[in-house]
Amino acid sequence: MADCNHCAREGAIPAEDDITVVFHRADGHVASRDDECGDDELTAERVHLQPRGCRLSCAYGGGDDDAEETEDARGSEDSPEGGEGRALCPPACCVRGKPASREGLEKPKPCPGLGLFYAFLSTVFFSIIALLVKTIQGVHAIEISAIRCFFQMLFTAPLLIYHKTGFLGPREKRKYLVFRGFVGSNAMILLFYAVQQMPLADATVIMFSNPVFTSLLAWIFLKERCTIWDLVFMVFTLTGVILIARPPFIFGDHLRGIEGNYTNHIKGTIAAFAGAVGAAFTYVVLRKIGKSVHYYLSVWYYAVIGFIECIITVSVLGEWKIPSCGRDRWLLMLIAVLGIAGQSFLTKALQIEKAGPVALVRTVDVVLAFLFQFIFFNRAPTWWSLGGALFVVASTSGVALRKWYSNSRKS
Repeated sequence: MADCNHCAREGAIPAEDDITVVFHRADGHVASRDDECGDDELTAERVHLQPRGCRLSCAYGGGDDDAEETEDARGSEDSPEGGEGRALCPPACCVRGKPASREGLEKPKPCPGLGLFYAFLSTVFFSIIALLVKTIQGVHAIEISAIRCFFQMLFTAPLLIYHKTGFLGPREKRKYLVFRGFVGSNAMILLFYAVQQMPLADATVIMFSNPVFTSLLAWIFLKERCTIWDLVFMVFTLTGVILIARPPFIFGDHLRGIEGNYTNHIKGTIAAFAGAVGAAFTYVVLRKIGKSVHYYLSVWYYAVIGFIECIITVSVLGEWKIPSCGRDRWLLMLIAVLGIAGQSFLTKALQIEKAGPVALVRTVDVVLAFLFQFIFFNRAPTWWSLGGALFVVASTSGVALRKWYSNSRKS
């Protein structure tokens, strides 16, 4: 018969490094059936020193099961029965906080230059849209805008359903969304009209001056800071527009490089300038809205309000006509698809990259406009147009670089 006071201890050695070490103490012995120390007594005296809530800092992150085990371990520490069996966890490798997940440690970094590549793609798509608008003959700019808005509605509606954003947006933001849609659609109509009335490159350059007006309008309506540099860039922009427009009271009546008559050239200049101001208003409204509204909802308002406005205007003017050429019909659909792709890539670029570098990449739009004008329309730019483009690009690049430098100092 074995003695009841005899104690035996045993330890469970882990087979692998990442298995928790468990120690068992059994105050028992090999007892006979008539002995006072039976199996029940041995089980009651067994103490588990298993630190379930502790983890090695170099181990992989766990899930909810580990959290439950931690709470069980803490409960056993507070209970009278578990007072003797506190978890023995080395302080150097025990992490009491929330375990880090493997995904957080292995978060992939964005590819360098990916945002700039997206910005370049959006610039190419927008340039192709202007080229296609210039190519289509016999269709009013407002009708082209209506067709683009219609297809944009078709593509945006499924995205809104997928993201579960709704079709109206927050009640307090709806007035801003309506205004954004109205101003943005008008800017698009004015740009298309300017492209039809004047050389492609000239209309693109004037429309590209909107960042300068954005800074001015943000100072007026959003109380953002306006410096002397903003005024200098404004003067540069207006100088570039004057060089492109070439009013007769400055340059005389004999002008070269004018597409069509001078009246259409002036109409196109005014439309492009108004479109640039409208685009600047759009950016200011988007800043006011902020990130409280999903981007696709903003595009939805832009498409719906633009479509309604274009349908009413074309019906009043009596300009509604279906292109007789099948090629023009396909080009109209292509304009809508490229518009959605360009906006999507521009949004992705601004999500990955800072606004300054993206704005600099967008200056490629001016270069592509001159290139397309020379290749597809056999029209070489005049020195006046090149000078005006240089002034406008310098002003918009200056705005982008100044904001980039300012944000870099703040961060």
